Amino acid sequence: MGIVLLLGAVSLRAQTTMGLDSILLVIGRSHPALRSSDALARSLDEAAKGARSWEAPTLGTGLWMTPYNVSLWKKQPDGTNGIGQYMISAEQMIPNRRRQEAEEKYLGGLSAVEREKKGATVNELYAAARRAYFQWVIAKSREAVLDEDGKLLDFMIQDAELKYKNHLGKIGAYYKAKAALGNLEKQRLALANDMDQQRIALNALMNRNKQTWFDIDTTFKLMEVEAIGADSAGLLDSRSDIRAITQEIRVTGLEQDAERAKLRPEFGVQYDHMFGFGGTPMQFTLMGTVRLPMAAWSSVATKASAESLKWKALSLQADRDAMVNEATGAAYGLKRAILSKQNQVLVLVEKVLPALRKNFQTIQLAYEQNTEELFALYDAWETLDNTQMEYWDALENLLLMQVELKRVLEIK
Repeated sequence: MGIVLLLGAVSLRAQTTMGLDSILLVIGRSHPALRSSDALARSLDEAAKGARSWEAPTLGTGLWMTPYNVSLWKKQPDGTNGIGQYMISAEQMIPNRRRQEAEEKYLGGLSAVEREKKGATVNELYAAARRAYFQWVIAKSREAVLDEDGKLLDFMIQDAELKYKNHLGKIGAYYKAKAALGNLEKQRLALANDMDQQRIALNALMNRNKQTWFDIDTTFKLMEVEAIGADSAGLLDSRSDIRAITQEIRVTGLEQDAERAKLRPEFGVQYDHMFGFGGTPMQFTLMGTVRLPMAAWSSVATKASAESLKWKALSLQADRDAMVNEATGAAYGLKRAILSKQNQVLVLVEKVLPALRKNFQTIQLAYEQNTEELFALYDAWETLDNTQMEYWDALENLLLMQVELKRVLEIK
């Protein structure tokens, strides 16, 4: 029963294979940083709902113009009314409608900045996932090369031992092949560790248990970089972090409008009702009030804040221009580097590797017919193996450059 369960577990692990699109989908749905951005944007939206609130009314009550001599509160023997009153007071300021509208637009724009920042976070997370994924793909490909190398070296060693015993060959390259076989084991251990590290990194990005086992689909497609634009206008539209700065500039303008709106007058109404003592009739006061924040002595801070925001907007525009300039230069440089690396990979695939593979096969055939030495066969294999590893190194560099280009241009 235990054996059956073990085999079932192994089968389940073998079936857990994820492609890059599936991994990115899980990251977009599960990463805590993205949930944090959503919550913060919602928080700002909720805060904006209070932009049109009024100031709380002011209520008061107490004695009004009442003498300390309590005997004077009563009606006097000569018929004179008592002195003093008990007052109930209420006051309400009426907010300026244009100031409320300006505040509402400003607060409503803050969440747009956070949503664009979320897009920039997604872009960075996707880039990290693509780097880990492609490094894992290349590690698996190198592992396949090592498996083939192991078979070839085993053949060389066994055949060399047989020929040496039969006095048909020299032992010169025998120990080099033995050492190379041991070196393969060291490389396998390094590759296994590298793949484990990439699995852990991807599990962390997907917000899963870091020890969750899964394998990846090793199929991939190279980008067609010639048709990809990298102009400034395109970056202003495609890059979330650049759009976030654009939104910040807009919000800064809205904040400046809100500060200027604070200089508008605000009106209020005050009502007082008095209960007279000792026959004094009830009285009331009804007054309109106006607040004048535009006065020279009360508007200094507001005007200074509006001027500060103007310079903040200019600073943000300069930051955006610098970011666009940097990204444009990086994108054009990456495109050229990718095209160059693609040509190098193409030369290796179409010319160098086929020739070296044919050379190895020719020498292997001659070795099997006892017309070539083991040293020549080992040398041909070593040259082929080094070139194959060079190819995978070049392909890894190419894939990582493509990941960086996608990050710079924020290509999903």
